[in-house]
Amino acid sequence: MSVFTSTFQALGITLRNLTRKPNTVMHPFVKRERSARYRQTFALLHEANGDEACIGCKKCEKICPSEVITVVASKHESAITGKKRGWAEDFNLDLTACIVCELCVQVCPVDAIVMCSVPTKPSFAREDLLLTMSLLYANESIPRAPYTGTSLVESHAPDRGVEKTPAEKSPAETPPA
Repeated sequence: MSVFTSTFQALGITLRNLTRKPNTVMHPFVKRERSARYRQTFALLHEANGDEACIGCKKCEKICPSEVITVVASKHESAITGKKRGWAEDFNLDLTACIVCELCVQVCPVDAIVMCSVPTKPSFAREDLLLTMSLLYANESIPRAPYTGTSLVESHAPDRGVEKTPAEKSPAETPPA
């Protein structure tokens, strides 16, 4: 007898859901509204003077839990400023295994790598999901997420949102009388 009861309960649930409006969309043809915090792909940035911002410190490669970032570092003079500094000769990021944890963005000391807030086009080959240095710099023009690694680290500070007493404030923070 319990077999019939559970069968009729399941049939009742099915009949109720037949009248509901579907909440799926036809993806390539209908664009869904994304959250302001949505992030999908990565980009490497240039400095204000035109130099590449990545200094080849390999912190992103070391912290990546999926081990999908490879950086080949070197040191040579900048063609723009003439200073000798670290560079990334090669930078690869494999999106096939990336878990989008954003640790690489948070650990970057110069905010050279950022996450973009625009969905990437669907790809049908694995080669399309390997972001080389040239593709990462091409993504620089894509709208980015509204934060950088520095702002993310500051947002996790223990004293964030706590009002400082006048004795704790530095002279630069105190308003003029």
